[in-house]
Amino acid sequence: MSYGIEFVPGNISVKQVVNYTKLAESKDIDYAWITNHYNNRHCYPTLAAIAMSTDTIKMGPGIMNTFTDTPAAIASFMCTLNEISDGRAVLGIGPGDLSTLPKLAIHGEKPVARLKEGVQQIRALCAGEEVKKTGEMQFFDYDGAKLTGVQLPGKKGIPVYIGAQGPKMLELAGAMGEGSLINASNPKDFEIAIPIIKKAQEAAGRKKHDVGAYTAMSIDKNEKKARNAAKIVAAFIAAGSPPALLERHGLDAGNVAAIKDALGRFDFKAVGGLVTDAEIDAFTIAGTPDMVVQKCEDLRAAGVTQIIFGSPLGPDMTNSIRLLGKYVV
Repeated sequence: MSYGIEFVPGNISVKQVVNYTKLAESKDIDYAWITNHYNNRHCYPTLAAIAMSTDTIKMGPGIMNTFTDTPAAIASFMCTLNEISDGRAVLGIGPGDLSTLPKLAIHGEKPVARLKEGVQQIRALCAGEEVKKTGEMQFFDYDGAKLTGVQLPGKKGIPVYIGAQGPKMLELAGAMGEGSLINASNPKDFEIAIPIIKKAQEAAGRKKHDVGAYTAMSIDKNEKKARNAAKIVAAFIAAGSPPALLERHGLDAGNVAAIKDALGRFDFKAVGGLVTDAEIDAFTIAGTPDMVVQKCEDLRAAGVTQIIFGSPLGPDMTNSIRLLGKYVV
């Protein structure tokens, strides 16, 4: 098992993200994943700052997409980050946030096919190839593209982790990715996802795949504080979940509809009253160190090989990182 941690450079500054990452590195956490949202501080300079301030932790965007960034731009950035970090760069890439793209006047059409082509071209460019037009690509049929002013990562390349949830994207992750980043905190979700990944992985003849559980984590020695800190995150996940997912976790669809309505009114006090233990346990890992350790063991048993400690981490981020290092990692 390896461990990662997610930071969102939204409510916290780049300097704070760097300091939290240095603390995570000191607690033997293996990966730092920095979120990519157009309305927050950009993940590229944030990752560069992390690379220059750390020694061992691997790092990458969590996650990029080929709608807002081109494969060529992503390849150039990843090679640059890999050079700055002395070979510690990893790429998290996915289909794109379908709730965000329309706000940017982007139509998220054919996300699986687009991502597949994007990963192919990123790998070719990072390998130093001149990518010539073939007539076989719909989205990124480059015509003579080549990285000429960057240090290439060498034969091993840069590991690609594909953000996946639906069956088609899980298949793509298994067929093309060194790993996957799955937004889930509950073993029930991985019992469904992992067989899809493994089947595609075997069909593609790939030997290794790092299954990442991109969890919503909240840890504190005070159980109530930890679980209260997870309520809003659980609410947003529940509100955006399809009926089949709610049914899988035995959640009350009527209560979830009420949560969604309260979120729409920005009535977070009402949200806090509506979110129950059922939503918290379905969509987060929240509680005392002992509770978190047990839930991480459950994920390991389900086949997860990297646990990513995602937002909110807990009521006090510094304390949460220290607790994760002491009791979980």
